[in-house]
Amino acid sequence: MKMSNFAAVISNFNLQSSMKNRIKYFLLPALLCLLGIAAMAYYCCCTAFSIQDETYYLYIDTDDNVDSVLTKLQPVGREYSLAGLSTMMRHTEYNEHVRTGRYAIEPGMRTYDVLRQLKNGIQTPVMLTIPEVRTMEQLACRLGNKLMIDSADIAPLIVGDTLAPCLFVPDTYEVYWNISAEALMERMKKEHDKFWDSNNRRQLAANHGLTPDEVCTLASIIDEETANSGEKPDIAGMYLNRLRRGMLLQADPTVKFALQDFALRRVLNKHLEAESPYNTYRNAGLPPGPIKIASKEAIDAVLHASQNPFLYMCAKEDFSGTHNFAVSLAEHQKNAARYAKALNERGIK
Repeated sequence: MKMSNFAAVISNFNLQSSMKNRIKYFLLPALLCLLGIAAMAYYCCCTAFSIQDETYYLYIDTDDNVDSVLTKLQPVGREYSLAGLSTMMRHTEYNEHVRTGRYAIEPGMRTYDVLRQLKNGIQTPVMLTIPEVRTMEQLACRLGNKLMIDSADIAPLIVGDTLAPCLFVPDTYEVYWNISAEALMERMKKEHDKFWDSNNRRQLAANHGLTPDEVCTLASIIDEETANSGEKPDIAGMYLNRLRRGMLLQADPTVKFALQDFALRRVLNKHLEAESPYNTYRNAGLPPGPIKIASKEAIDAVLHASQNPFLYMCAKEDFSGTHNFAVSLAEHQKNAARYAKALNERGIK
């Protein structure tokens, strides 16, 4: 081999060795850097998000954005997890699709899972209890406190409607926190129909010559008359007897409702003059609608009213919450006199 060719080979070999050394020199740090980034990404996005041992519920409403959502998560999120979630939110355009709702942040849930849940709107329902309130304003307020909808959104749909209380069956229902007022009303209508279609309730109402709404109206009066479950069928039977005979119901709770004075402890003659369609001392038959949301127990008490001869009742003078029943007016007046005497002795005016 000529000396010139040999020198060229040696020179080329040295050049290749130099390039390999340079590649090794730069490649290793690059690989380490990539591994560090991957480890950091895994640490921030794929490890447990919450610092709590209990489930944390995040509520997102229509006014929220990325920043406010992250602020709401600060009490529960680890610092590095919040940083990872913030990065993922901004790179997945979450800000353009913030979904309202109630979200459960479970212990051990990964940061990535939190994002997936929020981004896909995977909510956790709330257990909504319909209470046995006296007015629809009270119900609207309760619903506004429990759900995302404002009481002002639900009030126009129920306040002022005399039969609106009939639609609501007191119970606990599973609904989404961000349910709309209209969707809630549709749900309540379905639950109402389900309730009345079960246990032959519609037919039992018809047997008494009543509609479901009229049953609810009478049941609401019974609820206000007593908290004693054993008495409710007897009171229902008594009121049905009065209705059949065309007698005034003369139910004190309807006077309190007419006056909107639910704290009234003693109904006096002056109260009986209240000019209202709900005053059953002045108006024959049932009131225009319920005086509260009737309990299921009272509704069934009307449907299964006892067969009794009673036409009158008066609270017992021992203030036990139960009543003395009577067939004749004379007997009732004696019962009423004893109760009035007990009220006077206690200074109840």
